Amino acid sequence: MRPTFRGGFTNTGEETHPNPPSSVDPSFSGKSDPPFDKITPEQQQSTSSVHFGSYSKTKGDAPTSRRSSGHSRPSQDPSREQLQHLLSKTEDELETYGINEMRDGFFDATFYRPLRRNRRQLMKRASETLPLALQTHHPLSFKYFVPRQWSELEDSMRQIATTRSGLELFKSFLGFFVAYIVCLIPASRQWLGSHSYILPLSALVNHAGRPIGSQIDGAFLTIVGTAAGLGWGSLAMYASTSTATAQNGYGGVLAAFLVIFTVTVAVLRCTFIRLYQAVISAGIAICYLCLADTSETVGWRKIFNYGIPWVLGQAICLIVSFLVFPATGARALTLSFHDALGTINQSLVFPHGDDLSLQRDLSWHFVRLSTAIRDFTIEISVSRFAPDDVRSLRNLAQSVIRSLLSVKPDTQLFDIPSCTSGQENASVGGTQKTLVDDRNPVEQATPWVLELIGGRLASPTRGLIDAMAACIASCDAAIIDIGGQRRYIRPCHHPQQLSQALQQLSASIDSFDAADAALIANPTFPARASTIPEAVALFLFVHPLRQAADKVQAFSEKVLQMQQSRPSWAFRLPSYPLGKQFMRTNRQVRHDRGGLTAGFYFRTKAQLDRTMEDLQSRPFVPISKKNVRGGDGIPDTATTEKRQTAATPEPRLDETDQTKFRYRVWEILHRMQGFESRFALKVVLVTTLLSVPAWLEQSRDWWNANDAWWTVVAVWLMTHPRVSGTFQDLATRLLCMVLGAVWGGLAYAAGNGNPYVMAIFAAIFMIPMIHRYTQSPHPRSGIIGCISFMVVSLSTIIDQDRSSTVTIAWTRGLAFAVAITTSLLTNWVLWPFVARHELRKSLSAMMLHLAILYRGVISKYILYVDGQEPSAQDIERSEMLEGRLREGFVRIRQLLELTRHEIRLRAPFDPLPYSALIESCERFFEHLVEVRQSSLYFQPSLRASNAIASDGLISYRRDAVAVVLMNLYILASALRANKPIPQYMPSAAAARKRLMVRMAALEATSPQESENVGQKDGRRWADVYRFAFSAALTDIVEQLQQLQKYIREVTGEAEFALGDSELTDFDAK
Repeated sequence: MRPTFRGGFTNTGEETHPNPPSSVDPSFSGKSDPPFDKITPEQQQSTSSVHFGSYSKTKGDAPTSRRSSGHSRPSQDPSREQLQHLLSKTEDELETYGINEMRDGFFDATFYRPLRRNRRQLMKRASETLPLALQTHHPLSFKYFVPRQWSELEDSMRQIATTRSGLELFKSFLGFFVAYIVCLIPASRQWLGSHSYILPLSALVNHAGRPIGSQIDGAFLTIVGTAAGLGWGSLAMYASTSTATAQNGYGGVLAAFLVIFTVTVAVLRCTFIRLYQAVISAGIAICYLCLADTSETVGWRKIFNYGIPWVLGQAICLIVSFLVFPATGARALTLSFHDALGTINQSLVFPHGDDLSLQRDLSWHFVRLSTAIRDFTIEISVSRFAPDDVRSLRNLAQSVIRSLLSVKPDTQLFDIPSCTSGQENASVGGTQKTLVDDRNPVEQATPWVLELIGGRLASPTRGLIDAMAACIASCDAAIIDIGGQRRYIRPCHHPQQLSQALQQLSASIDSFDAADAALIANPTFPARASTIPEAVALFLFVHPLRQAADKVQAFSEKVLQMQQSRPSWAFRLPSYPLGKQFMRTNRQVRHDRGGLTAGFYFRTKAQLDRTMEDLQSRPFVPISKKNVRGGDGIPDTATTEKRQTAATPEPRLDETDQTKFRYRVWEILHRMQGFESRFALKVVLVTTLLSVPAWLEQSRDWWNANDAWWTVVAVWLMTHPRVSGTFQDLATRLLCMVLGAVWGGLAYAAGNGNPYVMAIFAAIFMIPMIHRYTQSPHPRSGIIGCISFMVVSLSTIIDQDRSSTVTIAWTRGLAFAVAITTSLLTNWVLWPFVARHELRKSLSAMMLHLAILYRGVISKYILYVDGQEPSAQDIERSEMLEGRLREGFVRIRQLLELTRHEIRLRAPFDPLPYSALIESCERFFEHLVEVRQSSLYFQPSLRASNAIASDGLISYRRDAVAVVLMNLYILASALRANKPIPQYMPSAAAARKRLMVRMAALEATSPQESENVGQKDGRRWADVYRFAFSAALTDIVEQLQQLQKYIREVTGEAEFALGDSELTDFDAK
């Protein structure tokens, strides 16, 4: 058997023998710290089962009770047992003969043979992690296509009939229908000009199914964009006819102006999403002036024929939005809180299993609340909610969700079996003797200890849960009343008055605290109960639940304060920061823009990358031995001041006066490589090539006669900066376009142009198509269907003397078909968006983010010196970072759902390993959060301020942390490059086990620090949280192994490079 491979076989390394044979000198050691073999057998026996955290035994705040003062023999540390289980399959196969190679001062990794993988079992576990959308039949399956479409139709009809979605659809249709009827009236149609369909187009782009604030914002932006497009187009027409030479080459002049303007608005469309409606309107306007009715002479009435109908369309939508069931902007916010509180109430049903769907719902509402607050504060609203109040309410609601996510829901507290009387009396009577006497293990006391805990805490805990649920239900009803939505939204339960529910919650908290104190002060309660895993599991349920009760109480008090202030309806201006407003937009614009999932994903990814880059760029000044005065663990004042000022880094080199200009030039050139420039290049390429026939003399006549300029407009509308589109999107858009063109021709032919018949046909077709555009997940297929019907039906009236209905229908339909096909093909060929590739890259980036977070938690919350404890600002910053990472997991899981719609020629895409990877990364993250939260409730005695302990543990700590970081870096790099991972990976389990064994030895030999007795801030739970702390770090190691297994399924595994002969020679050496 080959020995265990250790990193770095160099001349500087020496061999140590942890259990040396008789022929080896026991004093032989390759490290400066005392070797483990010098510990006496009695010390080894006492430390092999010590239960402690990752880095030390705590100072512990034991409450006053009659406990044994002697050292008891606790049970085996569950974290050690878990590590032994993780290493059992590898250690059993290798014989090291007690020899390890150590490297003094360098990272020392252990390499075991890779574990054998049972792929069927792995995929079975992965199938349990799939999102709900991926558990249904494939969307491209012909067998289930028709049933799925029928089911979606039923759901849409039910939603329209039972929710406010029906009113929004009615408003959107009404605005369009009024504008369409105006175009059917001969007198008004003649006054509007030869392109009167601009009026219903305006009512369609900024439809009336929006809140008042969004409608005002959209009307302003579309009018400004139209004015900009008309102004630039007028300048282009004037320049093209200013001289005889320019008039002869008017097409080149118009093309130059069109290219410059298209590049500008395309970049603005990608960079500032708030200006989406403005740039869309500007693009349509410039296409109209430069491409419609082109000739060598200028007809300035074209500007009137476009500008006046557009403004009238916006006026019609404004009137409809204000007068017909006006939406003030508070409904979406109220509904977000209502849904979030409903999910919180569901999570308060204890006990329940580890429900992945419920945890994902909580995470989704955590993210959705931030989006709802942003949408509310970014636009004008008329509501009772004050922006500052809803921000505070959002933060408190997110703290409730955060606390509930840390509760272990599968508890046995309410279902503890009873002990027999004899066993109970014997155990209670001999409590102290049982725990001290080595002949009686602690496991014998487990049943009656659990019954004691359950008898004391079960009833108060149940009362606390019921009071929390009652408060949440009352808060839900109060928020609905404040938002003025009681007519449309009903509370989840029949709530009581919020003040009464809050009093009940306060009484339940007092009752629980009294029962908790009575349990701790009970003379029969064992001092070493924290060594019983079952008892610790009960405490880890009740204490996070008690913390969640504080969060619920704070949330309820805020809602009660808002309710008692009796806010009145007020006209509230946007309060979102002005610098961020251009990067965000309201909910309806995001939907109408399309690509909602990809847009959210890229926005979250960019924000998370900036946050992590800022966190990683902070300088770190380590505490070294020479910076400690007298070796007493007190850091030098100069070093402490240097560490404190490191939080404010000095200006970088690129910010100085000498290099500022060069850096700006580099920044601009680098930005030109981004997706904004790529999108601008694609749009300019397609629109310019499609516009060439408009300026050629041999093709100009049929171009103008058939209104072929709609091809360029449709390309501008269909092309998306991020999403490429799929084959299903191509088929759906072509189908909607054909239906619109055919139905528009039938509308004219059915009544020979009768306005009443055409209005009826418009109502029949446009209601479902506007619903698809404004409310379904497929807005671009909906808008192309609406536009094709509008253009064909109105063109048959305008051009009834020049062309037949059939000719108008197929020529306009062909123009739209060319635009749809060209836009999708261009996105497929030039820098396409492939969801599975982005998924792989996003998981790689997330692993690097987890590595940064892991490093930060270890350095800030665990390995800190006196005077550098985590502050309230540090905790708040960590919670903000965790919130963004939580949103990142939500967006990545949504990105996984997009992979189902992509056709892969090589083989069907298997989402199982990716789903399992997302779940493992999220569990890794949750364990890190648990480590951070647990570290706040106990103080390690072997911290960096303890010089002796720090010297003895520095290499072990380094290895335990570095091996995790190294694994994450290797896995992330392999996943991003799509390269196989190495066959031999550093063993994090072995490094952690060595650290825990070494700490056990040091704790047994080092003098015990005095234990402070205190009840403040939950310090009596130090032992319990030390257990959770150690278990979470061990769980991180286990999740790291899961990441390795599933990444091997994605990227494969690199074969060992050495041949058989070389391996034989290596073994001989």
